Amino acid sequence: MKPKIIVARPIFESVIQRLSDHFDVTDNQADHPWTKATWTAALAQHAGAFTTGSDPVDAEVLSACPNLKMCANMAVGFNNFDVPNMTARAVLASNTPDVLTETTADFGFALLMATARRMTESEHYLRRGEWKQWRYDMFAGAEVHGSTMGILGMGRIGQAIARRGAHGFGMKVIYHNRSRLSSELETECKATYVSKEELLRTADHVVLVVPYSAASHHTIGAAELAQMKPTATLVNIARGGIVDDAALAVALRERQIAAAGLDVFEGEPKVHPDLLTVPNVVLTPHIASSSIQTRLAMANLAADNLISYFTQGKALTPLNTLP
Repeated sequence: MKPKIIVARPIFESVIQRLSDHFDVTDNQADHPWTKATWTAALAQHAGAFTTGSDPVDAEVLSACPNLKMCANMAVGFNNFDVPNMTARAVLASNTPDVLTETTADFGFALLMATARRMTESEHYLRRGEWKQWRYDMFAGAEVHGSTMGILGMGRIGQAIARRGAHGFGMKVIYHNRSRLSSELETECKATYVSKEELLRTADHVVLVVPYSAASHHTIGAAELAQMKPTATLVNIARGGIVDDAALAVALRERQIAAAGLDVFEGEPKVHPDLLTVPNVVLTPHIASSSIQTRLAMANLAADNLISYFTQGKALTPLNTLP
């Protein structure tokens, strides 16, 4: 008999077909919403799961799913996984690194540019019919080329954004990370390591690409926003919870910083209501990796991880090592 797996959210039909060649698949192509209880009850009937980043696999879920062997996340982030508990219960976890790096970096840089140049704010102005004549200072924003970009989190995506800024726009790139990059990577990215405090104090554009964890919760809060230049912008393509969204809304309203661009939100898909009332913010619904080619590559890699594990006993991009 084929192993039973569950696919938590709708995915490409071609990937469902690939999985069906190897597994007895329970899909959710109709996109029925799961409560945690219904998700747990469904997962308990399966040996494997194809998850999409919002489906929890924590201690409570794991205790109710003794037959679970593997969970493959269709995402590079995995804050929906309790990896230590998964390891203790001999459940393999995997994610989808690399295949989304360049697409996500493209979007991060696009969000930076839209934020700096006030594109959303000016579009709303035009759509409201308020554009009556040209003015020299109409929606004058911040320069991108030649400015200083500060990147918090210098993994694959952070490095890709750094290369776009340094090589494409002549930006000075500074970064802060848990560990410093090699001199070779710093040279490739034209990036200089600085303290978090110096980055916040000196950057014209701050870009967040930090993995979410308890330690990185509210990496940017009221105190950090107060350290930034009043002309600076903040871009978050990392995860919701990295930024204190309530504090950010206050900083934007009071013009403590010039603008923000957000693709992720604390408690998403809900968005803090105060962020919806300030004009100087660009908001997108967690779509940084959303091109057809990249999302298909992510889905296929997640499928490959499941297939490889259940046929060969190992995953292609595992997050943990089982005892």
